[in-house]
Amino acid sequence: MTTNEELLSRRNAAVVRGVGHSTPISAARALNAEIWDVEGNRYVDFAGGIAVLNTGHCHPKIISAVREQMEKFTHTCFQVLMYESYIELAERLNALAPITGATKSVFFTTGAEAVENAVKVARAATGRSGVIAFTGAFHGRTAFASGLTGKVIPYKKGLGPVMPGIWHVPFPVPQLDVTVEDSLKFLNFIFKADIDPSRVAAIIIEPVQGEGGFHQAPPELMRALRRICNEHGIVLIADEVQTGFGRTGRMFAMEHYDVEADLICVAKSLAGGFPLSGLIGRAAIMDAAEPGGLGGTYAGNPLSCVAALAVLDIFEEEKLVERSNAIGARLKAKLSALQQRNDLLPIAAIRGPGGMVAFDIVTDRASQQPDAEATKAVTRRAHENGLILLSCGTNANTIRILVPLTASDELIDEGMTVLEQALAA
Repeated sequence: MTTNEELLSRRNAAVVRGVGHSTPISAARALNAEIWDVEGNRYVDFAGGIAVLNTGHCHPKIISAVREQMEKFTHTCFQVLMYESYIELAERLNALAPITGATKSVFFTTGAEAVENAVKVARAATGRSGVIAFTGAFHGRTAFASGLTGKVIPYKKGLGPVMPGIWHVPFPVPQLDVTVEDSLKFLNFIFKADIDPSRVAAIIIEPVQGEGGFHQAPPELMRALRRICNEHGIVLIADEVQTGFGRTGRMFAMEHYDVEADLICVAKSLAGGFPLSGLIGRAAIMDAAEPGGLGGTYAGNPLSCVAALAVLDIFEEEKLVERSNAIGARLKAKLSALQQRNDLLPIAAIRGPGGMVAFDIVTDRASQQPDAEATKAVTRRAHENGLILLSCGTNANTIRILVPLTASDELIDEGMTVLEQALAA
């Protein structure tokens, strides 16, 4: 029998150091919200492939759709020979997106591609080059996307200068003593000191920061950004790569606000584990790029497109948006109970809309200082005892829960029992 240790040794010899690991486990098979490793050990999955598996591992409807498509064709390149699944997916997303008026979509392969193409579209539409992003943001690992990402370690350290034309505004986070007023004041400083708003093509923001710690953008910030973008002709981009497709208790996280983005980046749970990303936006802006300016050889692969169509069907049939809210309420209730106990590591700031739930591990309840080492120990104890659990946050002290929305209450409770054990002081 192959062991986890043997595969980790082979991995270290053959795969670059720059690809990190949150666990030393090698998966053998998975179903819904459960995973079995190569040694036969079973785990409850609270990571969901980093928010990719809102519909769970190997949903039979997705597997069936992909298997049927594989028997027809696996690739043509949409720019060479179009196919109906790409077009139908665009039609359905255009109808679902929280953007009024005519909308259009385009598909890619990764979230970073969706982000970079959103900026390309904004630049084509405005004739400008500057982009404003936020600290704590994660937008991808490609050259421009990592430049937009508001975190140096590990995404920029030692990798050379970032792309020009990018400025970062502090994201409002109560635990970091940054308010919406602070953010807007800093944005005004940028407009005064670095770039006139008439040269800014886009402002990009995650409605709920993912890697940054599951902090939700306050409504007053989103309204202010919409007002600023309207005033100066700037394109507002919502990066919903992690928040999209039910994770926050709405199909799109922008539905939590009373203002709209111009462009929405999607990926991760769009195709239930198959590589697919997209950009949805106002038709007048989306059509600014010349033919050939967008696309990619594998962009909008037919296997991924039929998987995504199955995902949308599953959301309707299994009412997964409503399920996300129920899961979030269940998780928060259990975490609130754990927060009151003195025999566990102190936790704080339980947060997140819908099933996008997080909390911080702190040194003590009085000072609320981040405890990154304890957080690392909690995730290690969790996977040693059968729970796949991830951390995040600018201070590396946030535990995030991204359990598939198809998970049963019993499985969620089982996972929370392991988490409770991992939090033992």
